[in-house]
Amino acid sequence: MTKQTGILYVVATPIGNLADISERAITTLNQVSCIAAEDTRHTGKLLAHLGVQTRTLALHDHNEKQRAASIIARCQAGEDLALVSDAGTPLISDPGYSLVRQCREAGVKVVPIPGPCAVITALCAAGLPTDKFLFIGFLAAKSTQRQAQLAALPADVGTVVCYETARRIQACLDDVALVLGADRELVLAKELTKTFEAFCHGTAAEIQAWLNDDPQRCQGEMVLMITSTPARAVSEISEQVQQTLKILLAELPVKQAAALTAQIHNEKKNPLYKLALEWTGAN
Repeated sequence: MTKQTGILYVVATPIGNLADISERAITTLNQVSCIAAEDTRHTGKLLAHLGVQTRTLALHDHNEKQRAASIIARCQAGEDLALVSDAGTPLISDPGYSLVRQCREAGVKVVPIPGPCAVITALCAAGLPTDKFLFIGFLAAKSTQRQAQLAALPADVGTVVCYETARRIQACLDDVALVLGADRELVLAKELTKTFEAFCHGTAAEIQAWLNDDPQRCQGEMVLMITSTPARAVSEISEQVQQTLKILLAELPVKQAAALTAQIHNEKKNPLYKLALEWTGAN
């Protein structure tokens, strides 16, 4: 008899509180022949806590495409394997996409074991609209690229959700205020499900003040949520204002051109800044 092809299980693990692991996840991790982990040392601590003795192998951004072939071969030989990330649901700003895609193409069955995900955990307690949202992962590390990403967000997309590091959060909030407006409603969630879990609601400046009140608040993993506001259409910006902006852009940086145009025509700076970024494709 031909041995049945094995399964790749995509297993969600806790994002902080270890009690959030599901019974099904524990059963799966015990039953598979091997666990592909983003960081075997990190996952090893979770497995030790759970009493799971299944062997692990490293699968991360730098070796995923190469390692996928051996994992697929093992599944095709009849083994069941599991994929986990350091925390939360694999593939959500974590490794795994290439492996799962190659498994699908090779006819290997992929089964999700649902569980914790920082995006959903943050949204459900933020008090922002959840009927429609856009998750954009981590914003760019460089300010100019980050500003371009924010400027490119489509209008009426719903609540925008992104991950951010503690090291970059202050600069990120500066860019949000500059591109999307100083009065844009935001919620910052940090250390979700952990001892120092916290949510801060307000403008970029208010959240920055909250972070500055206690240095410990500027530590840990963060989720930033941004309310959606209908963008001002280009057609609503007069041709005269647009012409001024174009002339100034030929001689000045985007930020200065937008600010000067706003001053000349008594317009709000943020829509002009966003329009200038779209025109120049600044990155």
